[in-house]
Amino acid sequence: MRAIRTIVTEALSRLEREFAALYSPIGRPSIPPEKLRAMLLQAFYSIRSERLLMERLEYDLLFRWFVGIGVDDAAWDHSVFSKNRDRLLEGDIAAKFLAAVLAQPKVRKLLSTDHFSVDGTLIEAWASMKSVNPKGGPSGGHGEPPADGGGRNAEADFHGERRSNETHTSTTDADARLYRKGRGKEARLCFMGHGLMENRHGLLVEACLTLADGHAELVAALHMIEPRADRPRAITLGADKAYDAEDFVNELRSMKVTPHVAQNTNGRRSAIDRRTTRHGGYAVSQRIRKRIEEAFGWIKTVAGQEKTKLRGRDRVGWAFTFAAAAYNLVRLPKLLAASK
Repeated sequence: MRAIRTIVTEALSRLEREFAALYSPIGRPSIPPEKLRAMLLQAFYSIRSERLLMERLEYDLLFRWFVGIGVDDAAWDHSVFSKNRDRLLEGDIAAKFLAAVLAQPKVRKLLSTDHFSVDGTLIEAWASMKSVNPKGGPSGGHGEPPADGGGRNAEADFHGERRSNETHTSTTDADARLYRKGRGKEARLCFMGHGLMENRHGLLVEACLTLADGHAELVAALHMIEPRADRPRAITLGADKAYDAEDFVNELRSMKVTPHVAQNTNGRRSAIDRRTTRHGGYAVSQRIRKRIEEAFGWIKTVAGQEKTKLRGRDRVGWAFTFAAAAYNLVRLPKLLAASK
């Protein structure tokens, strides 16, 4: 925690101008955004709510030391987080914080600049399937009034009903989309989180969140790798079979990015041919790319992002990116110690 606190302090000092621009110079002073480093503790220790986080801050000396408040100082009210989240969201602080952590010289030397991997994962929305109603139709309770004495959460039967994102929407979270992970799987209201990992130590160098659809992974991958493709020499990008699409592979090659994508030959012809697979680096990328699942597993299980507690694409994306930064911070102390 000492090493993490040092890295966090330096990263927040780099964002001082961004923080200063978020608040008005007049009026009652606000809780500085730097103090919201407590949100990192919420991810590190799997604290499921901000109320519980403030309760823990009342008696846990480790939490008080990490945040930077005295032993006798009063903890904040939990509403501090909800009131400041909009300001932090407006300033895109989560992405800037992730970049500030990676920009530190001692961290930057750990990162690979030539070899990357990309993947996506589903983030379940904070909305019930009963909230999915026809567009322009009645809202709430699946379009039916609650049964007498049955409360608001009435029974609903979806059998025989065809629902799609073109004809239906969630009245709880309009940005959530019906999506199923594969054939035979049930459809759920989801968002899709994306991560770009460097292959040397498996750290996430970028994260974003999109609406859940069949093309989101490809579009997000191109968006994340494009700023890193402007280099004199080619770089590589590892990915699974879902990225084996001819247009995607050709777009990578036009950007001088070597597509180390797993071949999908299930009843079709792969866009990856021998000019890629014959090199030894292809097999190495295919082995290392699976480490991105470790990052997604930590973000969803430990940091609590498997089912988000926020609504709206912007808010859920902010939390996902911030959890990616927390994952890097958990891994950095051991990596920095081993590099000395």
